[in-house]
Amino acid sequence: MNPTGTSPSKRRDQPLLTCGLLHQTYVMRQRRQPIKDEDRVISERSREKTMKRAGNLLAAKARSVRELRERLLEKPWTDAAIVDEVIEKLKGYKYLDDEQYAREVALSKLRQKPQGKRRLQQSMANRKLDRDVVDNAIAEAFEEIPEADQIDKAIAKRLRLKGKPETREDSQKFYAFLARQGFGFDLIREKMSSITEGRFHEDGGDE
Repeated sequence: MNPTGTSPSKRRDQPLLTCGLLHQTYVMRQRRQPIKDEDRVISERSREKTMKRAGNLLAAKARSVRELRERLLEKPWTDAAIVDEVIEKLKGYKYLDDEQYAREVALSKLRQKPQGKRRLQQSMANRKLDRDVVDNAIAEAFEEIPEADQIDKAIAKRLRLKGKPETREDSQKFYAFLARQGFGFDLIREKMSSITEGRFHEDGGDE
């Protein structure tokens, strides 16, 4: 009988999994540690390599200027001057545009899941974008997809899953759910009233 409760094959795999996790942790720690200028080794191919890496990173996914700059500076064979030069070229080619990137992210978030302004602000906070760029992108996104439409979708889905709130506790849970999605408290109160009074319809919001 096996006292550990695991099969021999699973036990053999455990060291491999542990090594993999340790390596991933090491890589992440190395990425977070900035490279000192005196430790950088610049060569004739540094600009070419930096441009190629920038292209690969952008091909994997769209990025902000600040994020791309940080990722490029993770390598010891480039430096700030070369990275800035590459970034300016990419801006000229229209491969880097923080305003456009922010608009696309904001709209994508709204289309993926109904959410309010607060939730969207939180989800975009780690995109390494200037605050005014984020604020403008969010404003434009809600012009295209109004927050009232977003909350109607969230409410309709909740009603399909949980049904209409029948008790005070049900209403409190419904309210808390909408608050977690980032909708404004005034808007939530307005919609909760329409639900309670029977004025909300799943296919079209309020009457």
